[in-house]
Amino acid sequence: MKTITHILFLFTLLLPACNASPTRTPPVSNHPQVVTKTTPTDIDASPMSNSTKHDIQSKWDLWSGGVTLLRGVNIWQALVVPEVDGLEFKGNRRVGPPFTQKDFDQMAESGINYVVLSVPGLFTENPPYSLDVEIQENLDNLVNIAAQADLFVTIAFRTGPGRAEWSLCCFGEPWYEGLFNDQVWEDAEAQQAWEMMWQYTAQHYRDHPAVIGYELMVEPDANEILLGIDDPEEFYAEYQDSLYDWNAYYPKIVTAIRAVDADTPIIVGGMGYSNIHWLGYLEPMLDEKIIYDIHQYIPSSEYAFQKPSGNNCYPDKINLNGDQKAEDFDQNWLVELMKPASEYSQNNKARIVVNEYGVKRWVPGAAQFLSDEMAIFEKNGWNYALWEWSPSYVPFSTNVNDFNFRLGPSPDNREQEIQNDLFDALLNYWKLNWVRPSEVDW
Repeated sequence: MKTITHILFLFTLLLPACNASPTRTPPVSNHPQVVTKTTPTDIDASPMSNSTKHDIQSKWDLWSGGVTLLRGVNIWQALVVPEVDGLEFKGNRRVGPPFTQKDFDQMAESGINYVVLSVPGLFTENPPYSLDVEIQENLDNLVNIAAQADLFVTIAFRTGPGRAEWSLCCFGEPWYEGLFNDQVWEDAEAQQAWEMMWQYTAQHYRDHPAVIGYELMVEPDANEILLGIDDPEEFYAEYQDSLYDWNAYYPKIVTAIRAVDADTPIIVGGMGYSNIHWLGYLEPMLDEKIIYDIHQYIPSSEYAFQKPSGNNCYPDKINLNGDQKAEDFDQNWLVELMKPASEYSQNNKARIVVNEYGVKRWVPGAAQFLSDEMAIFEKNGWNYALWEWSPSYVPFSTNVNDFNFRLGPSPDNREQEIQNDLFDALLNYWKLNWVRPSEVDW
């Protein structure tokens, strides 16, 4: 779960050494370089060398071969709310912030071949639930400029009937008071409208050669937003088969899509914001063209979402479980974290995607953290997409840039793209991409 905020940081970044104690005040100094770095050359990529564009005969082939073929990024958009956003911060259209052809071309030039459009759904959030033509026009434009940049696309709906953006991005932030809407988890009519929305969407985009995935709902979250439950055992003991239960709901959306589109792969994340700890509770369907999604920001408050003044580094020894005892936080820890996903894949013969992962750009050791994560994704043959690619639209990007890795580690730099270790770590993996829409024919 990300937090999008209008508040500018007014701090100076302190760069603690990776072996610093989490409790002491770090010296103002640069991080020592980590001697052992995980790079793409450390990965057994031999299956890739045996794959060619001739092996990619369908959209499903991009997901099903057990080899990473899609390495990309997310973009984020939401409805513009003039009384909150004004008409400049996110632009003056129905949806913002705006993205341009240049933005998508820059992705492709960086080696990216895949973009997740994390955007509003095509139907209105309030009844009578119906198509919002301006939202569709915006999505049509995004899909087309992504295709023009030779990028594959997954359409991922953040909102729709009975679900607004603000619980996902801005829960508890006072300026969105009165805009929260999570009725989809309590309203059967809203859930049925999601089925209709996705059926319409699939019929509209099924023949677009760049659209290779439908992500049904970004981060299902009834357990926490409405019920305040973060333990899957507790949730399913009381709410299994209720309207709150995504397992009882998402297959109906899949069925609605398959009535008009038998081929486009469908991406399903679990409850708990698609946290890996909830994946084992996601009941797979027999539909063979489904990919199961995790969003990886763990450890979030202790590491990935730190403020610029945060002390915790990677790799290091830090307190990760609240027992006041430091433990090793390194790639071995990440391997253990990811085991439930590989086991889920093996036990269910299921495909896995990491359709979101990331770290705030100033976090100590961020380059090594993401590099080690990507090595694990590659070893498992998972496709993956970073959170996030920031637009070039200055009124927004200079205010919201926590995850804009192109700006480097200083929070004071809100506009100038610079060479930095975090961006370099990403480029090292993105350069492995070799398949693009222009190279396939379906």
